[in-house]
Amino acid sequence: MIQPNPDLAVGARRLASWNTPARRRESFRSLHMIHRRGLSFRAPLVLPLRHDEDPVLASLPGISALMSDPAFCTLVIVQDGRIVLERHAADFAADRLHSIQSVTKSFVHLALGRLIAEGKIDPLHPIADYVPAPGDAYARASVQQALDMNVPSNFEEDYAAPYSPPPANGAPVGYARQEIAMGWRLPPADEAEFGVRSFAAGLVAGPAGNDNVTRYASPNTDMLGWIIEQASGRPLSSHVEGIVAAAGLESSFHISADCDGVPVLSGGGVMTARDLARYGLLIARGGAGVDGSEVGSAPFLADAMSGAGTSYGGSPQLRYRNHLMSNGTWAGHPGFAGQFLMVDPAKRAAAAFFSVLETEFGDRDGYFAAIISALSAALQRLD
Repeated sequence: MIQPNPDLAVGARRLASWNTPARRRESFRSLHMIHRRGLSFRAPLVLPLRHDEDPVLASLPGISALMSDPAFCTLVIVQDGRIVLERHAADFAADRLHSIQSVTKSFVHLALGRLIAEGKIDPLHPIADYVPAPGDAYARASVQQALDMNVPSNFEEDYAAPYSPPPANGAPVGYARQEIAMGWRLPPADEAEFGVRSFAAGLVAGPAGNDNVTRYASPNTDMLGWIIEQASGRPLSSHVEGIVAAAGLESSFHISADCDGVPVLSGGGVMTARDLARYGLLIARGGAGVDGSEVGSAPFLADAMSGAGTSYGGSPQLRYRNHLMSNGTWAGHPGFAGQFLMVDPAKRAAAAFFSVLETEFGDRDGYFAAIISALSAALQRLD
């Protein structure tokens, strides 16, 4: 009898088998071999990095605490072309790939920022101006609302929400359903597979609520990817390829693709920590590529760090704007279970951090706050 792929099977707690606590650490290093479909890109030019470590960085209290945590995998901090700090856990290495989870969302910041700079997208226009049938949740929302995670819908970024049966129309829809669209788990036996765009277009508008609070929802990213493709007249994959080339990545960049071949920008990226640091430098440069290309926008980055946007996680300092998180000095993005990219444009620096929380749903009170505090202190120390 033919059996379902055990990696993509769903356990009693509604998690895919690969994402259960006992398997998560190893799975994050092989997600590019677990997801059902994927794309791979190599850069034609590599941004060279040389070791020139600042010995004080590793001894900073916050950094030391992160590196001694059992969840720790790796930390790479770069400034210009220098690696000023690089440390790996005993079971990790410089050339190991790792899932960056929602840090992948920052690709939207670059690609859409470039199209705004070129006049091909007006962020104040409705999403329906760019996507013919965006569905009920997005029909009246603006591009800027999606960029700032401010679209009210029935989607809930809830990892424990039901996987099956399909929710009734208008009922809450959880992250388990999106993972079907991402190709990270199999659909229920009696359901056909669906992609990230049809999933986003199937959401229903929710009550407006507080317009100043981040309504974090991964489908917003997939809708923005759709807008990028429609407004540019180019496949979304070509934008990903251009960003990889502009960053000068050394190793392969892998990204999940849905059943329609669409790159999953909401969380499908897999890369090395050094390459994530290279990518962070690209963001810090406002999208100016090592190959002479422009894949982002410096004004769009400045706007992301301006204090506009939505209040993230109830913090008075953190804002979510243009698909980045910022406190006004640095910008960056978190990823599920302990990933973080932080860039400081003024310092021409980036910090790439990988870890894996092996709690049931990949969270721990105060953990991301500790990451942010430690990385920002390290970047602040740089000249």
